[in-house]
Amino acid sequence: MNAIIWENDWERREMLWLAPYATHNSDSRGRHYPEPKHPYRPPFERDRERIIHSTAFRRLQYKTQVFVNHEGDHYRTRMSHTLEVATVGRVIARVLGLNFDLVEAIALAHDLGHTPFGHTGEEVLNELTEDIGGFEHNRQSLRVVEYLEQKYPEFPGLNLTYETREGIIKHATRYDQPGEKNLFTTAEKMPSLEAQIVNVSDELAYTSHDIDDGLNSGVLIMEELERGFPLWGDIAKDMRKKYPEINQEMLRSVCVRELINILVTDVIKESAKRIKKIAPQNIEDVRNAQYPLIGFSAEMENQLQYAGKFLYENMYRHYKVLRMATRARMIIEALFNEYMQEPRQLPKTSRNRLKTDEKKQVITDYIAGMTDRYAMMEYKKLFDPYEKLL
Repeated sequence: MNAIIWENDWERREMLWLAPYATHNSDSRGRHYPEPKHPYRPPFERDRERIIHSTAFRRLQYKTQVFVNHEGDHYRTRMSHTLEVATVGRVIARVLGLNFDLVEAIALAHDLGHTPFGHTGEEVLNELTEDIGGFEHNRQSLRVVEYLEQKYPEFPGLNLTYETREGIIKHATRYDQPGEKNLFTTAEKMPSLEAQIVNVSDELAYTSHDIDDGLNSGVLIMEELERGFPLWGDIAKDMRKKYPEINQEMLRSVCVRELINILVTDVIKESAKRIKKIAPQNIEDVRNAQYPLIGFSAEMENQLQYAGKFLYENMYRHYKVLRMATRARMIIEALFNEYMQEPRQLPKTSRNRLKTDEKKQVITDYIAGMTDRYAMMEYKKLFDPYEKLL
């Protein structure tokens, strides 16, 4: 089979499998630095692999989701969260006839710019860099794939397709809003349906797994959750009736699984209804729609409001989680101020960038790229007089 047949094969399969308003590889707006087509790998598939092989992706394994990495091996990290988003997104895309390779690429890259110590790290860096535009992890994720990753001699970054980069910078959930300053400020109101899938998959994933981790840690109490989040209460009641002898650990697992199933099913049904109503003929109709075509029903949005309120009050503001956040703030502020005072303490690659880039931006990039444990080790090296340096 020659290269032309291979290329035609994936283009033919897309015509058969994908909806006309999906994002087709053959219609991609291309890469910033033109590259020849691969004989048998579509562009969005190549994006996905480039992201997986990046240094920033590997670091996600040791970056906080809610609980700092050393608190336990079974809590979600930024990487396990990312994989859950990609898995959920792939299912939704397949059922709706959309491009699941693009969904996976966006999902796997959407948190590459996240700081150590979760949203606390992001808040601290945003405060410390207010004079240079602040810090926002969607913008930083785009910066990672366009500039900071150095894997190819022909160009900086990973040279991802327009569609993947657009999905990164326009990533939006209840807690994440895309920055105003980006490369994709156009007249188009909406990103692709694939990008919209990642948005809802992210919210779906962190809601369900934060509940799972919260219950597993003892920070959340099952009975309180059942009262504060009505949908969860209904699920727990049904599971107890179905499995009368079930223990608490197994109950937690089956309830989380059922919650995910209910949320995914709701997204698929509601999105299919919205798509049918608008009846887009192509991707441009999607981009010019007045509202997202992928989303939860009004009833489920209401339930997610209950979940978000409960998690905020009982988990994210729990005194144990706040203690972790306080420690994280102390570490990041101390590292930032120390590097600002004496930038020669930065590693060689960062010091070299001081010749061309603004000092505060270089330091921000360095700290944002740290894992939790690396940040803590750096803190010890800089401020513990008994820590060996050689």
